Amino acid sequence: MSSRKTKVLIADYSAVICAGLREVLQASAQFEVVGQTDDLQQADILSSTRHPDLVLVNPQMLDSRKRSFVDRLVSDTGCSAVAAIVYQFVDPDVLKSFHAVVNITDSEEQIVRKLQQRMQQSSPDHADGNELTVREKDILVSIARGMTNKEIADTHSISVHTVISHRKNIVRKTGIRSVSGLTIYAVLNNLIDMKEID
Repeated sequence: MSSRKTKVLIADYSAVICAGLREVLQASAQFEVVGQTDDLQQADILSSTRHPDLVLVNPQMLDSRKRSFVDRLVSDTGCSAVAAIVYQFVDPDVLKSFHAVVNITDSEEQIVRKLQQRMQQSSPDHADGNELTVREKDILVSIARGMTNKEIADTHSISVHTVISHRKNIVRKTGIRSVSGLTIYAVLNNLIDMKEID
């Protein structure tokens, strides 16, 4: 395993939360905080220029037009994971689009452990050919249902570009290129019932 530190960007409205997370992460030998911001647009710019491996973001910063922020960060900037910073109620459906969830009531050890585990799952050394993310499984189910890229994008509130990126990742991880093959994979892995297939 590489000794390179995981570069982290923190985006939250609260300067106190940002400072606290920075302190916790920098105390760990694995993380290096490369930026923090209270503005989502600035987070986008920093992600493109500082190339973080991990972005911690308050889901409350993502209004309905920016739900695809998580997917776009991964597909456009090469970021390995996006984690939610939670300290108030967040709709569980919103949290599904994140790779990890850090609760502000977690201990320092829990925060570091959650993020370390997530980054280990993202590392090439740990990649399992059949290990799809929750979002990739959702996209795979949509593919198995016979939906077009545009229909998948509309259903999951993401861009067509992001759908294509997910499809490439699914093909890479499963080694299956055809829609019929992916449908069989989804059925065999209990992601979809045969009755749901057109």
